[in-house]
Amino acid sequence: MIPFSDEELTPPVIVVIDKVRPSLALDGGDISFITVKNSKVYVQLKGACIGCASSGNTLKYGVERQLRMDIHPELEVVNVPLGMENDIDNL
Repeated sequence: MIPFSDEELTPPVIVVIDKVRPSLALDGGDISFITVKNSKVYVQLKGACIGCASSGNTLKYGVERQLRMDIHPELEVVNVPLGMENDIDNL
């Protein structure tokens, strides 16, 4: 169990998202932080990342891996499809 509240996780998560953003930009992609809910980090891949066959690996082995190394090993990343930002409870 993660010993931090969602509110406590948000600032360091944003720092990590900003840390990985330049790597995505090299390939024409981007990532936006949406929220942390129940220790899950909700993000949205943008640009060239949308529809990219490697986007799942980018989330798992790029973003999630960095979050787990820098913050807590049980964090999970969820990509929110475009237009679903207000419907996170149904993801």
